[in-house]
Amino acid sequence: MTNDAGAPYRVGFFLVPDFTMIAFASAVECLRLANWVMGREAYAWTMVSADGKPVKASNKLEIAAAGTLADCGPLDAVFVCGGQDVHGFDDRTVLAGLRRRVAHGATLGALCTGTHVLASAGLLDGYRCTIHWENMPAFVEAFPEVQATTELFAVDRNRYSCAGGTAALDLMLHLVSAHHGPEVAAAVSDELIHHRIRDGHEGQRMDLRTRSGIAHPKLLAVVAAMEENIEHPMSCSELAADVGLSTRQLERLFQTYLAVPPTRYYLRMRLERARFLLRQTSMPVFDVALATGFISASHFSKCYREQFGSPPSAERRRGVSADPPPPFETDADSAVLG
Repeated sequence: MTNDAGAPYRVGFFLVPDFTMIAFASAVECLRLANWVMGREAYAWTMVSADGKPVKASNKLEIAAAGTLADCGPLDAVFVCGGQDVHGFDDRTVLAGLRRRVAHGATLGALCTGTHVLASAGLLDGYRCTIHWENMPAFVEAFPEVQATTELFAVDRNRYSCAGGTAALDLMLHLVSAHHGPEVAAAVSDELIHHRIRDGHEGQRMDLRTRSGIAHPKLLAVVAAMEENIEHPMSCSELAADVGLSTRQLERLFQTYLAVPPTRYYLRMRLERARFLLRQTSMPVFDVALATGFISASHFSKCYREQFGSPPSAERRRGVSADPPPPFETDADSAVLG
């Protein structure tokens, strides 16, 4: 519910540098249109930053801040808006400020990778939460005491989190529905031409068949098994046996539909995961190797250099690159699984 009769629910959006604009805008626009639909100021919001200065989003647009967490006045909720390289955000003053807001009864929320900031402050221990699917493996490694889920958004007591992107809209529609009823939330959704308010328990990603373009059921099952077994890779014989094929039949299936051997496809999948961990986390290179199924740092480095043209250490120094990844190699090679 809102505070007193007629008093707006006050929301602070804390902007982390390189925050994701679409998640932030989706959340703010939902609140704005809730006010429009109800014909009154049911929600008020303000933007805050670590130093009170404007913050640049990942799309290079700047958003002005009204101040810092310490000087922006009473708030009913604070939503941390994250984005790229959130693991590098370690402002102790901000983390302490978030803890003080909780002590004064504020609800805490996170959009996209803002979940990482709340976890860093120790504010998600014992809570269910979610984060963008791409950040999930690193998040689970960094915060084992947090109950991370792959859901679209999660609400656990006075903690709100979402996967980012348009999931922020569904999370805010859930908030509006809880405060003012499903009719108001539906009216806001109509204004946004958002045809269906998604439930928080829905998954974040498109189904594998849609995003991979693979239609063959046994091939789909094998690729799904690969995705689920990055840290402890399965052998070709194990993958084939799981779907009732021989190893040779599995190899023919991959060559026919993907023009690449299963070993190469699997290796590329694991190396893509490793590249993300190197870019978006502070995990040591050896830990990244272990998390992606390599038992030898030297073998990991060799495979990484062959795939991306530079060693893992150079990737860590360089950070996010605009260069697209090279295509799958289509010649049958002798790539090993570990």
